[in-house]
Amino acid sequence: MALDGTSLIGFSRGSGREAPFRGVNATTGRVLEPPYYSCDADDVDRAVNLAVSAFGAYRALPRQRRAEFLRQIATRIEELGDPLLERAMEESALLPARVRGERDRTCLQLRFFAGMVEEGSWVDARVDTADPERRPLPKPDVRSMLRPLGPVAVFCAANFPLAFSVAGGDTASALASGNPVVVNAHFAHPGTAELVGTAVRDAAQATGMPEGVFSLLFGSGHQTGQALVTHPGIRAVAFTGSRRGGMALHQLAQSRPEPIPFYAEMGSINAVFLLPGALQQAGGPMAAGLYASINLAVGQYCTNPGVLVVPRGPAGDEFSAALAGKMRDAPPAPMLHAGILENYRRLVAARSKDARVRAVAYAETQDRAVPALFEVDAGVFMSTPELSDEVFGPSSLMVRCGGPEDALALAEALEGNLTASIWAGPGDEAAAAELVAVLEAKVGRIVFQGVPTTLEICQAMVHGGPFPATSDGRSTSVGGRAIERFTRPVCFQDAPDGLLPEELRNGNPAGIWRMVNGERTRG
Repeated sequence: MALDGTSLIGFSRGSGREAPFRGVNATTGRVLEPPYYSCDADDVDRAVNLAVSAFGAYRALPRQRRAEFLRQIATRIEELGDPLLERAMEESALLPARVRGERDRTCLQLRFFAGMVEEGSWVDARVDTADPERRPLPKPDVRSMLRPLGPVAVFCAANFPLAFSVAGGDTASALASGNPVVVNAHFAHPGTAELVGTAVRDAAQATGMPEGVFSLLFGSGHQTGQALVTHPGIRAVAFTGSRRGGMALHQLAQSRPEPIPFYAEMGSINAVFLLPGALQQAGGPMAAGLYASINLAVGQYCTNPGVLVVPRGPAGDEFSAALAGKMRDAPPAPMLHAGILENYRRLVAARSKDARVRAVAYAETQDRAVPALFEVDAGVFMSTPELSDEVFGPSSLMVRCGGPEDALALAEALEGNLTASIWAGPGDEAAAAELVAVLEAKVGRIVFQGVPTTLEICQAMVHGGPFPATSDGRSTSVGGRAIERFTRPVCFQDAPDGLLPEELRNGNPAGIWRMVNGERTRG
């Protein structure tokens, strides 16, 4: 498919009046064609106004129609074939297996939400029937369910050009819950974004969706994103990226005349607690597993383990030596784009020069990322806030502690994170239980005997966490509960049956599971 280089605004194209920018081959630095034209203020306004116009018709569609749309998007992405994979690899330097897996994950997410939409119970319908004989006051008929918010702005992530991008989880969950979506493409992979955006647009046309249910906007600077977040037609925002970028947009969302929900994932250090019994039992395999997790995708996952809490003593020393050897032997690798590489090199160079930190495995290079491993005492770590900052890339910091009490104190000092992991062995049961009690208030997901870089798409998954890992720790961007972010509960009191949504009517014509007078039923 020939790439055009202009935004997709409903079923038409953007103006192409602004200054062009180009994608770059992340491995070679070669400039890629075609040029991409940043959208202007009129393009943003047209895209959002189309979304506003589409909202009423889209949310009123039978749920089977929305499910068909989501499945059609997945099919059309798959039909793009190798050209999509090749462009994504060029623009991200990600390996073939990773990009192929990400494409498959994107389609899995779309079909996962299609199944939820079709089944229908996710709306959490609740019915409390009237009791006119109740005393001292009659009881009214009260019914409620989740309803869509309106047009959602989605910001593509740099580190996931497919799964957290144009048709990724944020877009899929927003469309599933009945909301039009306006996507802000990431500047580093515009060609990938256009290919996927065209697949979404074509799926919308093929399934008879209203124009404006989806738009894709290109921009090389901050103007497009700022215009989206502040546009009065946008009712919620989803963002994956840095804390600095997320907080800037969050402040814009909250400073609007009418503030809107802003769901930002902004980074995490994903502490791993290695307890003494686990080290004695399986220190070598743990070192191999954590090495693979730290370096997965050149450390460019939001769930890479950035801090390893390791007890002092011979077993901890052996683990440290084994992990350091693997890190030193790892080859340099290209990162997603030059800006991310430069930031990584700056952060690890600063850490290597910090007199309080020991560089266990570190070498400086110019055009590739080299894995880096550092070590620090627990007391220094807890008294030095900047050591808790995320280093986005293949680096980790071992924090050496004296015993379970030090590990517990460190857990209590952590900021909000996406994950924490506990490796426990014989004799570690009490310490593990104490850690769980603390970490439950610190993270969205606690992993046992494993690494945090595995993220299953299922109903129970939580990919979120307390601030600053996310801007709202009550939600998740992966799993079934993600569909709830772009909704709000609406209550109907003493409403005529014909005016109720199908899911709340007498006789349950939707056939979904509901809460009726306090009991879960399909009746």
